Amino acid sequence: MSDFDARAAGLDSPPAYAFAIVPDDGAELARPTRGLMVAGEGDVAVLTVGGDTAVLPGLLPGIQYAIRARRVLATGTGASGLVGLA
Repeated sequence: MSDFDARAAGLDSPPAYAFAIVPDDGAELARPTRGLMVAGEGDVAVLTVGGDTAVLPGLLPGIQYAIRARRVLATGTGASGLVGLA
């Protein structure tokens, strides 16, 4: 639909991008996430765009989790099949 081409996406807009995430303690994501999903249940450790480190415990498949992350850390992440939403 071209009706929305001239509109800027806000933080309450649905994601425009989806990409596979390979957890890495030293690498920034290609773009910060607006959310993430997992295919396999587990914890996900992140570095937020605000600079905080946190472990999101027990994430479940099929749920979009809102998080502005710039890095997904290998240390502390046990979930599999991570997908970033931006």
